[in-house]
Amino acid sequence: MVSAIIPARNEEASIGRAVESVSAQPEVGEVIIVNDQSTDRTGAILAELAARVPKLKVLDVGDLPSGWVGKNYAASMGAVAASGDWLLFTDADTYHYPGSTRRALADAVDHNAVLVSYSPEQEMETFWERAMIPFVYCRLAARFSFARINDPRQPDAAANGQYLMVLRDIYQAIGGHAAVAGKVLEDVALARLVKQKGYGIYFTAPIGVVSTRMYRSFGAMWQGWTKNLYPLMGGNFKSLVFELVEVFPILEAGLLFLALLYFGRVRPSLLAPMAGLMIGLLLCGLARYAAVLHRNLYPIRYIQYYLSGAALYSAALIVSWWKNTRGEVVWKGRAYPAKSL
Repeated sequence: MVSAIIPARNEEASIGRAVESVSAQPEVGEVIIVNDQSTDRTGAILAELAARVPKLKVLDVGDLPSGWVGKNYAASMGAVAASGDWLLFTDADTYHYPGSTRRALADAVDHNAVLVSYSPEQEMETFWERAMIPFVYCRLAARFSFARINDPRQPDAAANGQYLMVLRDIYQAIGGHAAVAGKVLEDVALARLVKQKGYGIYFTAPIGVVSTRMYRSFGAMWQGWTKNLYPLMGGNFKSLVFELVEVFPILEAGLLFLALLYFGRVRPSLLAPMAGLMIGLLLCGLARYAAVLHRNLYPIRYIQYYLSGAALYSAALIVSWWKNTRGEVVWKGRAYPAKSL
């Protein structure tokens, strides 16, 4: 049996769909929702769902203990209450397609894995989502190789907490979420612990298995990505600089061009060649982004968001660096000082 565990804090917009889709999976024997002090209608929605979804169990947690990130504590409480052989940690904004749990169990067998994780398909309805989210995931694909992650001979490890299924005995053996209590990237940290112990993991991005709409406003999206982009991209200043140089060379060239114009050091005869260089850089960037979009199964038409996506990504990465090293990370109404992460 699979126990599905969903931490929920102010998830009134999406919790119903998540519960109904995961409870419809025949392999899921119980759905445990951990209501983490929600102040919106999440509690009322869960009460209504509990009256008609026999698999549903609702836990309410109290104050967050020191040293814990809220999601990690809620997930750990759900795991304690679970009785399944497999624990499926998933988010309140996910939709589970029919057959998704059966697919995950089959992947565990086929790939000799005790941890199976999927990167969900992204549902995007606004300009900001279409500009930034594909750009972020294309950069993540460049950094994290599924082939290396899934190769037991390689040290690389990663997972996506929106869909992470782990064998219960192994989860307990590595210390569960208590072992990563203060980690913002608890999914990656759990995957590393599993692989370091010599167990197999399987991580991929399938179509027609699970989807999510992560953010329903620009503010939520900005808060979410500035929380974890810096640690995702290496978590050190050197990786930050190299990532910015790799992502947005056209911005650097454009700023240099404007600076030279401002200080009057560009001769008229050089304006045309420099403009040609700028156009060439833009076309090369568009071509490269189109290839990356195609490789990651996004529509090619999303190249229209190239410049805005690169600008948003670069700005979010810089802000994430600042928050994670000098400021504080705010998520779901809680503030975590950088030194505590």
